[in-house]
Amino acid sequence: MRVQTFLVAKPFHENLIVQETRSHTFYTDLHQHNEIQLSLIVNGTGKLVVGDSIHPFKNGDFFVIGSNTPHLFKNENSKNREVHMISLFFTESTFGKNFFTLPDLDDLKPFFQISNKGFQLLSNINEVYSRMQLLCQTKKASRLILFLQLLQILCNSSKKPLSEFVYPKVTGHIAGERLQVVFDYALRRFNEDIKLKTISDLLYMTPNAFCKFFKQRTNKTFFQFLNELRIEHACQLLQNKSDLSIAEISEFSGFKSISNFNRKFKSNKGVVASKYRKRAQNDVFL
Repeated sequence: MRVQTFLVAKPFHENLIVQETRSHTFYTDLHQHNEIQLSLIVNGTGKLVVGDSIHPFKNGDFFVIGSNTPHLFKNENSKNREVHMISLFFTESTFGKNFFTLPDLDDLKPFFQISNKGFQLLSNINEVYSRMQLLCQTKKASRLILFLQLLQILCNSSKKPLSEFVYPKVTGHIAGERLQVVFDYALRRFNEDIKLKTISDLLYMTPNAFCKFFKQRTNKTFFQFLNELRIEHACQLLQNKSDLSIAEISEFSGFKSISNFNRKFKSNKGVVASKYRKRAQNDVFL
């Protein structure tokens, strides 16, 4: 598997690119593109790796991914369940270099500043959901109107940043291919005891060289990334598997001891796992 750096296919005589994905899996290779990406998860659960961070996703979630930010959607495998995502792709110059400099569009300028790091939408989700659905049914002027409405709503909504690490340039092919190898291995085997030497050997690097390589490109250590991946998996189990004990969830998520799990979980989420589970049951989160 390798990183994909590509141009999103643009329909003839259309500026905005709308893609509707219905399949058993999302596009799971680490990839990046010049376009800003707005994605609505209509149906599907899993993990989003974006920039230097990992985030769970579920039905109804909406994400904005910045230009040239490496990312992948890894859905939970299910042979009998179809995943469904609607995505909109565009750049600041989609309608010409000067379009968004028009005084009438001043209110939309903040969007392009906050989109660099990407974000998850926390409010006005129903308004965004309905407009993303309509994008698949409209063309030309109607689609442009919906697009401008979406940007206005996003500018005035509550958001959670996805990444603190802004990518100043496109990740090179070789570096991207190496990151994909690491991400793919971690996503498949995060619940196992992963040694630094095992990972560095996959890239034919020394452990020290690998640590430097990974930190430069993700702004964190490999084990910080791995622990976040394990914590996000534990969160999904806490929300969906009420029959499992905290100790079992700790073990299934790759932690060797319950004390280490509790410490890492609280550090990452701000609350202990048992309190997180109660909030999940009541649909209340920080």
